Amino acid sequence: MKFLNENFLLTRSETARELYAKIRDLPIIDYHCHLDPAAIAQNARFRSITELWLGGDHYKWRLMRHAGIAESHITGDACDHEKFAAFCATIEDLIGNPVYHWAHLELKQYFGFDGVISSENAAEIYAMCNSQIERDDFNVHELLKKARVEWLATTDDPADSLKHHKKIAADNTPGVPKVLPTFRPGGALEIEKEGFASYVKRLGDAAGININDWDGLLAALASRMDFFVDTGCKISDHSLEPPVFDPDATDDNAAAVVKKALSGERLSAGEIIVYKTRLLSWLGGEYHKRDWVMQLHMGVQRNNNSRMLRLAGADTGFDCMSDANFSLALARILDDMESRDALPRTILYALNPTVDDMLATMIGNFAGRGIRGRMQWGSAWWFNDNKSGMTKHLLTLANHGIVANFIGMLTDSRSFLSFPRHEYFRRILAAQLGEWVDNGEFPRDMNRLGKIAENIAYFNVKNYF
Repeated sequence: MKFLNENFLLTRSETARELYAKIRDLPIIDYHCHLDPAAIAQNARFRSITELWLGGDHYKWRLMRHAGIAESHITGDACDHEKFAAFCATIEDLIGNPVYHWAHLELKQYFGFDGVISSENAAEIYAMCNSQIERDDFNVHELLKKARVEWLATTDDPADSLKHHKKIAADNTPGVPKVLPTFRPGGALEIEKEGFASYVKRLGDAAGININDWDGLLAALASRMDFFVDTGCKISDHSLEPPVFDPDATDDNAAAVVKKALSGERLSAGEIIVYKTRLLSWLGGEYHKRDWVMQLHMGVQRNNNSRMLRLAGADTGFDCMSDANFSLALARILDDMESRDALPRTILYALNPTVDDMLATMIGNFAGRGIRGRMQWGSAWWFNDNKSGMTKHLLTLANHGIVANFIGMLTDSRSFLSFPRHEYFRRILAAQLGEWVDNGEFPRDMNRLGKIAENIAYFNVKNYF
């Protein structure tokens, strides 16, 4: 039985269908993901659909736990066929869940499967997918070409050698997208973590600088930023859990905190905030000098299940939304940079949708400087990248600003099959624009509407970076 036809999510509106036709085949720029650059550099192949589809996908793993699947069939040692069958059994009850849609879109786009996934046909789907995976031309490069990815940005530690990015750039294989690194200095900011001193040593080794004080740390980070620039970097990324700011923090205070941390002394909560305030302030200025975009991810409460953290590790599906308040700290962080003419173009993300209106209005505080869309509220993220979350995001942006400035969708994914999420978003975008028109809230000017849809789907992000 065929599922997900051309009018998926668009059936109520001819306007929506016309708009989707305009944006359906535009290239994809995936400006924030967690794909492994080594797999791209090596043009990796896969042993089975289980490795390709379920490996590292905590979205699917969480749902399998909800369905009562044993951990052996999720992150454990069950065989690939058993894990695949367990996920197919889970799929059957996912009415209303975005993973139901994504899973079907992924199998349709990459394997030509347009039926309905179920426990009854799991073995058939498994064999069909694996027969294609075994072909010589089934590899990472072909998957990226098939998805029409123009360029993507991975997420990389400042101490990384970026050897895989260099290899990808040097190979210049036709049709393979550019793969740019993203500078994510969480290890340098997280001074409260047990491994801070060892991380600083690794950072110093990468920079060729012996870091034993605040100045050495800044010099090493600046050196690595320059190295990232040489490899095409134009984006930084931070996970702030939560944002903090001390208006009385100084470089001298931060220097004392670094000295104390590197000597193994315990830090107070206030000292940690002083350090993070000064380092993030300095980093923002450095990003601005290099014309980078700064991403701030907020509102995550990580590793809540300590037992499963020990058994399965981090990023395996035990994180959730945080309800910590952070609007004042965030405003102070941005104002500190803006007051010094050091605020880079910035994308804000938050995991808890209760702060959607706050973020949509926060970006208005620092808009301007003659730059269209200078401040962005990034795409509906993680637990929000579903139909209702994306729709709410578009409505909120429209209520408080100019939704036509939005730079659109990203996957934030570790899976090479995740790019149909862009199709999902584009369908939802076309449906929302069509609804505004069909309700009489905007004229049915298909030239203007088409431009808005094309800009949000592709051209805004292309121009922003």
